[in-house]
Amino acid sequence: MTAYSNTSPYSKTMMTNGYLDILTMIDIPALADDVPFMITGRYMHRPDKLADELYGDSGLWWVFAVRNKEVIKDSIYDMIPGQIIFIPKLSTIKRAIGST
Repeated sequence: MTAYSNTSPYSKTMMTNGYLDILTMIDIPALADDVPFMITGRYMHRPDKLADELYGDSGLWWVFAVRNKEVIKDSIYDMIPGQIIFIPKLSTIKRAIGST
């Protein structure tokens, strides 16, 4: 069992003796309806701000790195102006994390 909410990037990672086990990543699938988005200065190093404005939940900051593994290696510092990423719909995220 895990102690993290289903919106946390650690929600699928098991706990052993009170410690997180090896990270089990949540997969955010690439879908045809994902929207290309060019990061602006407003969101530089701020995936939390983008998640809050798009999804109403800053805790979903990790979704951008998981969905854009090929361009975002560091969830914070790879969020730079001019970088193009794909934004999944909230319904896609909810399916991936097991939320309705």
